[in-house]
Amino acid sequence: MPLTLYLLRRIGLSVITLFGVILAVFLLTRVLPGNPAYVKAGPYAKPDQIARIEKEMGLDKPVPAQFWNYFTDLLKGDMGTSWSTSQPVRKDLMQRLPATIELAAVAFIIASIAGLFLGILAAVKKGTFIDQAVHVISVSGASVAIFWLGLMLIYLIYFKLRAVPDPMGRLAPLMEKPPGPTGLLLIDTLVHADFEKFRSAIGHLVLPAITLATVLTPTIAKMVRAAMINVLQSDFIQTARAIGLSTGRLIWHDALPNAMIPILTTMGIVLAYLMAGNVLVEMLFAWPGIGYYAWSALMSNDFDSIQGFILLIACMYVFINLVIDILYSVIDPRIRLG
Repeated sequence: MPLTLYLLRRIGLSVITLFGVILAVFLLTRVLPGNPAYVKAGPYAKPDQIARIEKEMGLDKPVPAQFWNYFTDLLKGDMGTSWSTSQPVRKDLMQRLPATIELAAVAFIIASIAGLFLGILAAVKKGTFIDQAVHVISVSGASVAIFWLGLMLIYLIYFKLRAVPDPMGRLAPLMEKPPGPTGLLLIDTLVHADFEKFRSAIGHLVLPAITLATVLTPTIAKMVRAAMINVLQSDFIQTARAIGLSTGRLIWHDALPNAMIPILTTMGIVLAYLMAGNVLVEMLFAWPGIGYYAWSALMSNDFDSIQGFILLIACMYVFINLVIDILYSVIDPRIRLG
């Protein structure tokens, strides 16, 4: 019963948060410079044409009425229509979301493995040369500009070494995407046993995934190091070490599980950032994800597309936080009883 109440409380807070995000997004887009009706009509539109488009878009109504219409449409699953693509915003986002999920997932796996390894290594070897080396790597990775790093990787790995395909898109230019079922090329190509496209998909993922992972690994490594040092200095670890338990058992069976609460929090933040903050990488590698779509919408002052993107990211943040809260309660049952 306590777990059920805990989940209901968290879900209720998530619903309230989402409503607040919807309201904030609506108000923020209304204060953006420029008239969206003018943008949609074109630079040579006459005042009566602009007024007609404003009426069609509902911009002639009071702001509360505009918000009510927007909110009720959202409840029906209608995010509006993008005038840049002339398609429903929901359809645009769903078409591009798999590309972002695939890139974020691969980068997250790389960053998590590297961050855990470096963080644990630095914690175990605290105060040694290895610890200092990991610190230098972390500071360097966190300080580098992601756009510059992507350009350098393109220059070295693609232009000089020719080790990867052209860093443009998800597949080679003449290849067509496999027909579903997930939209994730690494999965769909295997489902259809199309290994040539699978190799092409991996080759196109290498550079953007490494670019993102290089910048995010230091964040995970520093948190893992701090959490592990705190646990390794605790009394129960010192007692276990004194009775002769092996270092491997102490680290993986005793210390790491007890350090997972702050590590999970950091990983959740990193994953949410990967879904929302990789616009520069998607632009640099012509990656057809929702980040590139949001940037294009912002440049054209596409109201509905901007609102749809922010709302989708907010839902992802809320969902990731909800999953992390549930994992907290699994790792430490005292949390759901508090």
